[in-house]
Amino acid sequence: MSLDPTPKPLQETTHCGCASSCSVAVPAAADIPAAPDLAQSDGVPVFLITTMDCPTEENDIRRALASIEGIHSLRFQLSARTVSIDATTEALDAALAAIRKAGFDPKPVSAGQVAKENVGASELWRGILALGLAVGAEALDFFAPDTLLFKGFGMALAVAAIWLSGISTYSKGLAALRRGQLNMNALMGVAVTGAFLIGQWPEAAMVMALYAIAELIEARSVDRARNAIKGLLDLTPQTAEVRQADGAWLEVPAAAVQLESCVRVKPGARIPLDGQVTAGTSAVNQAPVTGESIPIDKAAGDPVFAGTINETGILEFRVTAAAADTTLARIIHAVEQAQGTQAPTQRFVDRFAAIYTPTVFALAVAVAALTPWLLDWTWTQSLYKALVLLVIACPCALVLATPVTVVSGLAAAARRGILIKGGVYLEEARKLRVIALDKTGTITEGKPRLVATELLPSTIPESQVLAWAASLAGHSDHPVSKAIATGLRLPENGLTDFLALAGRGVEARADGQLLILGNHRLIE
Repeated sequence: MSLDPTPKPLQETTHCGCASSCSVAVPAAADIPAAPDLAQSDGVPVFLITTMDCPTEENDIRRALASIEGIHSLRFQLSARTVSIDATTEALDAALAAIRKAGFDPKPVSAGQVAKENVGASELWRGILALGLAVGAEALDFFAPDTLLFKGFGMALAVAAIWLSGISTYSKGLAALRRGQLNMNALMGVAVTGAFLIGQWPEAAMVMALYAIAELIEARSVDRARNAIKGLLDLTPQTAEVRQADGAWLEVPAAAVQLESCVRVKPGARIPLDGQVTAGTSAVNQAPVTGESIPIDKAAGDPVFAGTINETGILEFRVTAAAADTTLARIIHAVEQAQGTQAPTQRFVDRFAAIYTPTVFALAVAVAALTPWLLDWTWTQSLYKALVLLVIACPCALVLATPVTVVSGLAAAARRGILIKGGVYLEEARKLRVIALDKTGTITEGKPRLVATELLPSTIPESQVLAWAASLAGHSDHPVSKAIATGLRLPENGLTDFLALAGRGVEARADGQLLILGNHRLIE
């Protein structure tokens, strides 16, 4: 399938964001590595934002940059937590400052560094420690004597839990409020602060710790989707054996191999780059790239693809595409782009959340302000109920459920060799009634098996013909020959003058006869 790689224009969508740990140091454009050293997406600098782990935070960044002149386009890859900023130098400085002000930490990414950071063990332990401190604060509130000492200790545990788990929630919530927006971080910040101020610090600590744990779980789901893409990247070897000017062979990084270089691949190795065979014959397993059900015979003039497996012979080929432009690299790029597109359900949820979030906040204010008059509650009771409403009505799960599901679905399909253009088409797949396959063997195991034999009229006994076929097939390492030998299960006869006919079959002598086992190209 094809994919439109056009970057998304700046636009507003939702009013929500997610929380995770965040630092504050942001480089200016002058501090960004030079272009050759900077990871680029179609020539545009790429920045890693480790705390950008869901589409709602993408929308927060889009809104923060919407008023900056000189930004041509933005391209987000949430599975890699990166953003490509196509802008002038002055606009790039302003964009980085605006992203920092919004509570994020963009870091320039060097080539080959993208998509390597997962949710770390330190963040997980911070969340677990915060949860433990919150449980401790709750336990003291329930079981400890009602004295100033124990109250002070419980408050200290709650403050520590909120500090460990909620710093980034507060920073992003405050940034949203400064922009006049209400997002999930703002709701959580108001709810936790209010609960603490009215003396419910154990509940405040527990809510913030559980929210942080939920965010870590969501981030880990994004990491799993990204690791599926890394699995595709692992199909390509990191080095290639290149012939030098003096005729010697030298192993060099695949990314450094120039076009038109001559590369050698030994049997059993993966092909590092796209190219055209110049010498040698072999059978190549192309299933990882083209989906072919059985290995394809390759000889001089035939194309080979990065990530495929050379099975039988040594091949030399001329490089026709750089490492970043191979067929496999374009497949990976297509999957990453597909993960960045919004499905119809996701767009609907974003629009709904844009209305739902401020509505919830307004209802909470109404509960706090009106219930003392209408229901004769105390002010403390009304504030507590309003804060409970903010917490239970927070649309975090609603906003996150669709994008995480779509990204995980696209990545799981890619891991199994199925490329889906985006979330739109993943959702539309429910309407499929008929599927047309372009070639025989597309949905087979990729392991040929002998299922029937048929002999042409001959004076030679069938048993003798099959015995010769088994002997010839047993001496060949071609996948089809192996299937014949395994299927016949006959003892091999002594063969002499054995010769492999590359891409066509084999020949040998036995019992004074010249025997040939081959495909249509040889026989015809």
